[in-house]
Formats: sequence, C-alpha cells, structure tokens
Amino acid sequence: MSSGYSSLDEELEDFFFTAKTTFFKSAQSRAPAKNVTKTAAEEKPKAPTTQEIEQIINSYNAKVTNCFVMKLNEDGTYTGFIKVHLKLRRPVTVPAGIRPQSIYDALKEVNLADMTEKRTSFYLPLDAVKQLHISSTTTVSEVIQGLLKKFMVVDNPQKFALFKEMQRDGQVLFQKLSLTEYPLYLRLLAGPDTDVLSFVLKENETGEVEWDAFSIPELQNFLMILDREEKDKIQQVQKKYSKFKQRLEETLKETGGKPG
Repeated sequence: MSSGYSSLDEELEDFFFTAKTTFFKSAQSRAPAKNVTKTAAEEKPKAPTTQEIEQIINSYNAKVTNCFVMKLNEDGTYTGFIKVHLKLRRPVTVPAGIRPQSIYDALKEVNLADMTEKRTSFYLPLDAVKQLHISSTTTVSEVIQGLLKKFMVVDNPQKFALFKEMQRDGQVLFQKLSLTEYPLYLRLLAGPDTDVLSFVLKENETGEVEWDAFSIPELQNFLMILDREEKDKIQQVQKKYSKFKQRLEETLKETGGKPG
C-alpha cells in the first residue's frame, strides 16, 4: 500500500498574507512561560499485533464524532486523518505568479513549482490548519514534505519540524518528533480528542539561525523585512516622544513658564 497522503481542504482558504511579526525569536520573558518545548528521548514501544491494532481502531472509531474514522486494511496497515496546525513565524518561499492548484493538478500530481524559476516570499496564514489523509506507514518526513507541496513551498524541508502538542498540569508542551515516526500511530494511541494530542508544523529550531540554509533571495527578503520593521519602530518612537514633547510644551504655556 502506498504511504502517500491526500489533503482534505475544510478549514483553510488558498491564500497568503504578509504578517508584521519578525522572524527572530522574541526576548525571553521573566514570567514563567505557559508554552514549553519538551525535548525528550524518543521512546520506541513494542509494535502491537494486527489483532491489537484492530481492537484499538474499533475503540478509536467509537469515540469519533465526525466522519474521520480509521480503516484497517487486509495487509495490517491502516489509514486515517490527522490535523496539522501551521505555526510558522518566518516567511516561506513560493513560486511567483503561479495559479492555484486545480483538482486535475492534484490527481495528475503536477508540480506547479517546477513551471517557473521565479520565487517570492510570503507569510502563511497564522495558525492555519490542514487535514491530511495518511497511512500508518506515512512518516513525519513525508507529512512535512506533503504539507510543503500542498502550499507550493519550495524551501528545504529540513527547515521545518513536526511537533506533537500536549496539555499537562495547565501547561502546553511541545515535543519534536523524529522524521521516522508515524503520526497516524500516535493519533491512534492518543484517541481522536485533539485536546489530548495535536500536531503542529513549526520552524526547525536548533538554537542559532542556520543562515547557510537560506537562499540569496530569502536573505535579501529578510533584510527588506528588517529594514521595514526598523523604520516602523523608529516612527513609533518618534511619534511617542513627539506627543510627550507636545504635552510638556502645552503644560509650560498653561503655567506661564513659571516653575511650580
């Protein structure tokens, strides 16, 4: 059975917009953070038998309140749906002037990104959501590549990482998944409740920004963004102190310039 994927467009319009947020990390707050990224050693539990998988799938489907059930195949593999939240803070690179993907393109697996060498950078919609239909043999690496292909993102897949999001003791925990893990298996074990487990696509943070991984047009675009943000900040500061100066001058006029 193929380990490919197909997308179900139910919660996302095919458009891009430019955000005002910077692509740098925000300064750490002294207050305790509610969102904690957890880097835990990958645990590899013993693989369940086909009979055990069937029992777990039946229990899973009994809790499903929509049509997104899992289906067991004769060869022991199974298919189902996962929902992925895209929380990207940096712009992504896409082909310039490309029409939206049609149903024909999707069925024929036409790669529209190969039709032009022109590139441009955009911010994807904040916290966009994509529903994916995948197999139990679909890896994290294939999920990342599939999401990028769907949005025609031509950036290196190594710039991105898939995280599982969990809630524990009032905190939101993020754990980075290995590229060889199977998201549908994690979904099956956790059950259909997305409050218990959800998947998030984020930048592959490794501490310092790996500038060598970016192309020249991307770096030039980052400089343009920095320049624009710098000008915005300067205007904000100038406007703030201009108002403050105006209030001081008005106060001095009201008091006749006499010290109070």
